[in-house]
Amino acid sequence: MRPKSLRLVSPMLAAIATFSCLTTSLTAGPPLICHAFDIGNAKSLPWVSHDWNLSGSENYDTHHLANDTLAVLNASRVPLVHMETLRRATLYARKDPVAAKQLLLQLVTRAKSTEASSSPDAFALFDAAYLTEAYKQWLGEKGRNPANGLDGLSWMKHAMQLRPSDPQMAFAAALITLRGSESVHREYAQLATDGAKSDELLSRNLATRFRGAQSETMAEMILKNDSAKSETKVARQ
Repeated sequence: MRPKSLRLVSPMLAAIATFSCLTTSLTAGPPLICHAFDIGNAKSLPWVSHDWNLSGSENYDTHHLANDTLAVLNASRVPLVHMETLRRATLYARKDPVAAKQLLLQLVTRAKSTEASSSPDAFALFDAAYLTEAYKQWLGEKGRNPANGLDGLSWMKHAMQLRPSDPQMAFAAALITLRGSESVHREYAQLATDGAKSDELLSRNLATRFRGAQSETMAEMILKNDSAKSETKVARQ
């Protein structure tokens, strides 16, 4: 039986997490968590909620989180499916610290193994990168977060080097770098928006609104962030 301390989530932390998707900021909440990605009819983790948050009616057994997540990831070569699956996994992981650690450990181990191989797998690096950064956005910076101390962006950059023309991966990288280096973010945002012209699934996702009818689209978000940085830089000169 798991220790009670690992099975309970602090009500205060839950309230803070909920508030984080509702506050008004540069991205109006964690971009890797607060927006469900359109994956069409592709398989992912089971989900009954209609928005970014768990509705309370889920009966998913998080003891199977690591194995179920890996099964979905291994069966798909579509980055958006990986993004939505890891988003759901992160939301479930917050309810179960043991499952959260198990999943991250497996993805990090897989990423490190592929880095050492002669034929590294971009998706193994992408998955570790995305989950690491999603955990940081959702589980906080304190000791309860197993992703603390990990650098997801370095894995993401390596994945992009292996798939330099993948606009869906670039979309994920643009979301991760929203508050990062201007030049790095601009490169990923441009690749994503340009690539959407020939990628219907990505185009649909970029056209969706981040948080409700009055919010900006995903495309506007990643491009606006770049524009805002440029305007700030000009204003300071």
